[in-house]
Amino acid sequence: MDNAVTHLFSDWDFLGIPVLNWLFALGVACAVFLVARFAVAFLVRKFQADAGASRSQFKSVIREAADATSNLLLVLAAILVGAGVLDLPERWAGRIGSLWFVVAVLQVALWAHRAVTLGMTHYFRRHAAAQGSQVSALASLSMWALKVLLWTIVLLAMLSNLGVNITAFVASLGVGGIAVALAVQNVLGDLFASLAIAVDKPFEVGDFIVVNGSSGTVEHVGLKTTRIRSLGGEQIIMSNTSLLGNTIQNFKRLQERRIVFKFGLTYDCTADQLRRVPGIIEEIIRMQEKTRFDRCHFQSFGDSSLDFEVVYIVLEPGYNAYMDIQQAVNIAMIEQFSALGVEFAFPTRTLHIASQAAAPASDGTAPAATA
Repeated sequence: MDNAVTHLFSDWDFLGIPVLNWLFALGVACAVFLVARFAVAFLVRKFQADAGASRSQFKSVIREAADATSNLLLVLAAILVGAGVLDLPERWAGRIGSLWFVVAVLQVALWAHRAVTLGMTHYFRRHAAAQGSQVSALASLSMWALKVLLWTIVLLAMLSNLGVNITAFVASLGVGGIAVALAVQNVLGDLFASLAIAVDKPFEVGDFIVVNGSSGTVEHVGLKTTRIRSLGGEQIIMSNTSLLGNTIQNFKRLQERRIVFKFGLTYDCTADQLRRVPGIIEEIIRMQEKTRFDRCHFQSFGDSSLDFEVVYIVLEPGYNAYMDIQQAVNIAMIEQFSALGVEFAFPTRTLHIASQAAAPASDGTAPAATA
């Protein structure tokens, strides 16, 4: 009976190869798939344990990349191993070699794709945590560029291995890329401007900025536009290119404010009163908390006032804190100047009228008096 079964499988053939050889190749393929699947699962568990013990992000990335192993590609690889034990014609052997390259490159590309995604994500999260900012634009643009580069190389490598002349294809891609770049140059300009914002960081999400007459808090920095929430409540959307083309005032990074203000006193002030004014202003400012007095001078003679200029520093960046201090200074000035006996000037004009005597008559006689 055993001899009959053996002769049966030996006598039957498919593509000139006995069925018994086909069954042996199938068994080899199944064994290879099971061993490969077990090895991948073992590596994933091992790196997971190592990463959990040492909290290593590098091992975590390797584990995630190994977990991206495709079962379909493992099946194809196992089938190719099984086919390798068969005595196939030479033309089939060449095709199997090409398929080996395609399967290997695709699997390596999947590992690299997962590793790039996880590695860049970990990097930008750590960078954002260290800087206290959001860098989604740079992260998205960088990962997108790396993925496109990776799969372009994979595609060209597979086409070259399959016998396709990629020289003309690469040249066509270059010409097509130039045409597309010219067609979407505005979009590309905004993309590179977004990259410049992410790298140079003239402002970040949460900063209060003033640009081109518009002011507000930065809510989102995208690949093409930046969204700003104004003080009035409306959202201002500006393209990144036009945003970087203007001068940007970033008040979030303000550490202290230099305040310059002027006031005028009336012309009936005496010289002694004018000499005492700078000391009074200095005393008023030094009495305020979180301020540093710089100077106060009698600056100029105005049209209707004696003009003084005052400079002091507010040691706190908040605008409300500055306004509270300035209000206290103004009220104290009114009180102190009232005690000193000087008054604030306001626009006035004094008209002087000079009387003119009547001209004598041409014959030298005095003009006649009129009743």
